[in-house]
Amino acid sequence: MSNHNSYKDAGVDYDVLDALKRDALKAALSTSPALQQHLGTANDGSRGGSAFVFDIAGRSFAMVQECLGTKSVIARHFQQLTGQNRFGDVAYDAVSAISNDLITVGALPVVINAYFAVGTAEWFDDHNRSRALIEGWTRGCRDSGAVWGGGETPALPRLIATEDIELAGSGLGIIPDGQMPLLGGALSPGDEIVLIASSGIHTNGLSLALKAAKQLRHGLTEELPSGESFGSALLTPSLIYVPLVRELLNSGLNITYISHITGHGLRKLMRANCNLTYRIHHLPSVPEVLTFIVDALRLSPRDAYGTLNMGTGLAIYARSGTGESIVACAERNGFRALCAGIVEEGPRHVTIEPLGLTFDKEELRLR
Repeated sequence: MSNHNSYKDAGVDYDVLDALKRDALKAALSTSPALQQHLGTANDGSRGGSAFVFDIAGRSFAMVQECLGTKSVIARHFQQLTGQNRFGDVAYDAVSAISNDLITVGALPVVINAYFAVGTAEWFDDHNRSRALIEGWTRGCRDSGAVWGGGETPALPRLIATEDIELAGSGLGIIPDGQMPLLGGALSPGDEIVLIASSGIHTNGLSLALKAAKQLRHGLTEELPSGESFGSALLTPSLIYVPLVRELLNSGLNITYISHITGHGLRKLMRANCNLTYRIHHLPSVPEVLTFIVDALRLSPRDAYGTLNMGTGLAIYARSGTGESIVACAERNGFRALCAGIVEEGPRHVTIEPLGLTFDKEELRLR
């Protein structure tokens, strides 16, 4: 691999970001007692996961906040180059990032709020672009089963470039009656790992994609082998997995954990805070756009699978013997899935056998 094509060199240094998260987590823990004045309790075991879980009046809720990042910049570049307005798709992506984080703890989205920050209010003068943004956010909420509660539209000159928009949002989810939060404590050796396919790059790794585009002769309009342009493929909407998880929670199948495969790639398979080994025997096919990025930047398998989702959008863990039922449920809901591996006794790491690759516990430190 070229030493200058890592995610860090593209401007995203997870070592720095994760260290900040760990410091923030320690500070956040000190505020947990504040919930007692509302007759609630913080589930501190959820800290460091994809969603914060708390209990009030006998019900368990979850909260997340997500930001889209570079994908909206790519949408802007692509519109300037081709005239194609894909801001509805990137708005949908922001909702998918929120919803898919909520379901990792077994919470179903209830309310999703939007944050559309721009460098100048004139950004919204392009009514077609603004309408697409609203339509995409609405469509994402509907597919998540959530109400769009409200949000903010600040104009932030000197903080955000005048031509760009920062898409972010927060979400509140509720854990169904009779269910326990999925925080990793139920994981045990012998559990099966089912990988649910992604639709493409989803919402992480776009800084690498933009770097790849700058190295191509035609940039975002470069054609992939299929004939689709690179930019169009990057803007393929992310999948929202809420319908699948809703059915699984209602099915009686013993789901023990869920991981949203985003930043950190398949290292996220060991996100649970427990000492277990995650062994992958089979991998899903890699979307064309991700193969294209890997080839353009000459990424090693370690960098590719440790940064990009490489075809996996969600990992579902369940007791032995239930994997095929989860695959069937996924297919009923329009997703591709495969029984990919198993949880074993041993140190916390991920082993991807088809690639001869192992990610050690020190390569994913979120707590």
